[in-house]
Amino acid sequence: MIDLKTITKIALRAIKANKMRSTLTSLGIIIGVAAVIVMLAIGNGAQVSIQEDMKAIGSNLIIVRSGVATSSGARGGHGSQPTMKKSDGDAIQAKISKIRLAAPVLNETAQIVYGNANWSTQITGTDNRMFTIKEWDLDYGRFFSEADIKNAGKVAILGQTVKKELFGDVDPINKSIRIKGIPFQVIGVLDTRGQTGMGQDQDDEVYIPITTAQKKVMGTSFPDQVKFIMLQAVDAESTYTSQPEITELLRQRHNLGANKENDFIIRNLTQMMEMMESSTKIMTILLGSIASISLLVGGIGIMNIMLVSVTERTREIGIRMAIGAKAWDIRWQFLMESLVLSLIGGIIGIVTGLLGVQIMKYFTDFTLIVSMFYIIVPFAFSGFVGLFFGFYPAYKASLLNPINALRYE
Repeated sequence: MIDLKTITKIALRAIKANKMRSTLTSLGIIIGVAAVIVMLAIGNGAQVSIQEDMKAIGSNLIIVRSGVATSSGARGGHGSQPTMKKSDGDAIQAKISKIRLAAPVLNETAQIVYGNANWSTQITGTDNRMFTIKEWDLDYGRFFSEADIKNAGKVAILGQTVKKELFGDVDPINKSIRIKGIPFQVIGVLDTRGQTGMGQDQDDEVYIPITTAQKKVMGTSFPDQVKFIMLQAVDAESTYTSQPEITELLRQRHNLGANKENDFIIRNLTQMMEMMESSTKIMTILLGSIASISLLVGGIGIMNIMLVSVTERTREIGIRMAIGAKAWDIRWQFLMESLVLSLIGGIIGIVTGLLGVQIMKYFTDFTLIVSMFYIIVPFAFSGFVGLFFGFYPAYKASLLNPINALRYE
């Protein structure tokens, strides 16, 4: 029966006898484990950022915007041909069962003023369906009323950044701000959302009724015009299956003949986010794989040092065999040394990796998230590397002839 306790003591004694060499041998494992933890933390953080972005903009989303204009053979960009109406979104919501909500959007950047303070921000004309789609609650105040929408009321709901820049600690409710010189009464302030993964400040925005934006603030090429319509499907699958129905309905409403191309663009945000999340997962795997190469290099270093150790301790091996040690006792002795070196390197690598993550968090804006799984896996892999690369030196040591080993100088 193998006495693991005794073998472990012998392994630790051998490691202590050559502290500098043992430290340098473990360095590859330390770097490898630390690199894997940092790389996986970056990849995991990127995935979480994308998930938070998806949650922030809403779930199961489809965007329908104006199409491409063609003039004298020259094609413009998306939205260069204004074609979408608020009533298009209402029709989609009413007639397509897979669509739960349709929020109209008309937006532009403008300067807003309160007293001596002013701020340039995004002005978005919409209705309460937008807040429901985004699952965005008020910090205080109220949403738009039916009268606000119907009568193009001059009321506004502020994001937290706008509220801070214009009002500081003052309660803005019922205060009057000016948008393009037009007075608006503040009726609400939204909860804090923060930045998206792309760095966009979601709180730096002012919302006004869609009818007010159309008639009094932004102006439109034709009545009821919007820049785009945000649709929320009943589930993720419906974001794909509902698109043919949306296309058919809009072609009918826009009187497009069989030979005419669509004057609108449909974008499935759920699909785009899923693709981004999938790409990030692949990136995480690649980062982890690249970092794991350092562990393999560290393993090769351990094997080289263990081979040198076998040569240096040939007489010791011969003596142990002469007094009754079996081949497996010799193998386990060197395997245990290799394993202990790897595990010590793994522990130091974990500490180094976690320290590296904290340093990156302090000096960068990256989202880095470390899970216990991402600590256990590289640590376990470091132990496997130690056993794998330590096996050959251990096997070679166990095959030595006791008589030849005792004669070795």
